[in-house]
Order: sequence, then structure tokens, then C-alpha cells
Amino acid sequence: MRRRLLIYAMAIAALPLIVAPAFSAGEGGGGGGGGGNGGGQSQCKKGEAWDKKQKKCVSPKQGMLDDDSIYDAGRALAMDGRYDEAIGVLSLAANKQDPRILNYLGYSHRHSGRVTVGLGYYEEALRIDPNYTLVREYLGEAHLQIGDLAGAQEQLREIEKRTGKGSREYGMLSEQIDHFMRS
Repeated sequence: MRRRLLIYAMAIAALPLIVAPAFSAGEGGGGGGGGGNGGGQSQCKKGEAWDKKQKKCVSPKQGMLDDDSIYDAGRALAMDGRYDEAIGVLSLAANKQDPRILNYLGYSHRHSGRVTVGLGYYEEALRIDPNYTLVREYLGEAHLQIGDLAGAQEQLREIEKRTGKGSREYGMLSEQIDHFMRS
């Protein structure tokens, strides 16, 4: 239970890293409220999180975050290279069958060196949503990591069937395959 609370605290602590840049970049809408987060998260002690409703730092409680917030925080951690933290956060999701969650669990495990575990998460995500081309891109990259060019090319063909050659996912995987073949 203590470990679970620590993971919740990490997830909540990561949320301002996602939200604050958007507001500082001018996406927060009209004026009001002054700069930054109004003295929020940056003033909270370790293990506490800024509660926007109460406008104060609070200790996180079970169920405080919805799956969308968990996904956003986990994805941001994964993209920052903090894979084990991302896994901890994403594992908190109530819906264990959310393909987005499964995708970034796969991504984080793969980048942590557990490629086989990552493959399992990708396959599960595709079982639920076979048209999720970002999963197919990452699955293709995982195949390349283990030297399976044919598996990567199969995912590239599947992406092409669904989105054509002009999609971001097609371009990224195609580039990875080209690089693999040249090296």
C-alpha cells in the first residue's frame, strides 16, 4: 500500500510538468490568475500535490487521478526517458485494457531493455484496437531491436493499409527500417 501511495505521489508530481508548459506557452486562454501556477505545485513538499479545487497542497489519495490524467503523466514520463517511473504511473490506471496505457507500458518496458515484455503490451493493445497505428510503429521498432526485419516490415505494411504512406507513423517506421538495413 505504501508503494502504491508513493507511485500516486509521483504521478501527481509529474502532472505540473505537463500542464505548466502549456500555460507558459500561452495556451492557457485569457489573462487572470497571474504567472505560473499561482504558487501551486512548486511550493508543495515531496509526496504532496497541488489540488486545483482546494488551491492548496494535499497528500494524494487513492482514486485521485482519472485514467486520462494517468495516461498523460505516464506518457510524459516515458517521453522524458523516465521509463520505470512511467511504468509505475501507468500501472495505476483503472482500465487495464486501455490501448493507450498498454502502448506506453510497452514503450517504457522496451526502452528499459525488456523488449519481450514490451512486445506483449503492444500485442495486447493491437488485440483491442488493431487500427492503433502508433502501437504498430512502436511494435515495428521493437522487432528491429531484436533483429526481426520481417516483423517490422509487416507492421509497416499494416500501417500503410490503414493510413497510407503519408502518415507520421509510416514515415517514422520506414525511416527506422531504412536505418536498420544500412547498418
